Amino acid sequence: MRVPHLKSATAAGAATPQPSRRSSPWRGQGPVVAVVALGGGIGAAARYAASLLWPAPTGGFPWAIFGVNLLGCAVIGVFMVVISDVWAAHRLVRPFFGTGVLGGFTTFSTYAVGVQQLVDAGHPRTALAYLFATPLGALAAVWLAMTAARRALAWRRR
Repeated sequence: MRVPHLKSATAAGAATPQPSRRSSPWRGQGPVVAVVALGGGIGAAARYAASLLWPAPTGGFPWAIFGVNLLGCAVIGVFMVVISDVWAAHRLVRPFFGTGVLGGFTTFSTYAVGVQQLVDAGHPRTALAYLFATPLGALAAVWLAMTAARRALAWRRR
């Protein structure tokens, strides 16, 4: 079989091949990036509001951020059980709420700055307590919330 040369095919009236159009990487990911950013703004604003409502005294344990991180981790635990075991959510729900809202609400950076500020203010014991209590409490909150959510679902299905 003989393949005609491109010039002869064009001269014979055949259509000129068009270069393939690549879709933009933002076309598929654009909505995801947008909902993560929107959710992150909402979560960060809620965290900031909590810190204004419950400010930490200088050298005192930062209870507001500690509570925000534990609450956020507990909500993440319940949310993950619900969207993985119960509800087939829209593809943007998880990035919006899980990554965006809860990712903006919970915070590692504010936690790290809080530890540093406690050390700088001459409160190393409080800093150490905060340093260890936050990740341990966060892991416990996620585990307890997931366990409670799964048990509640199992009880409901009976």
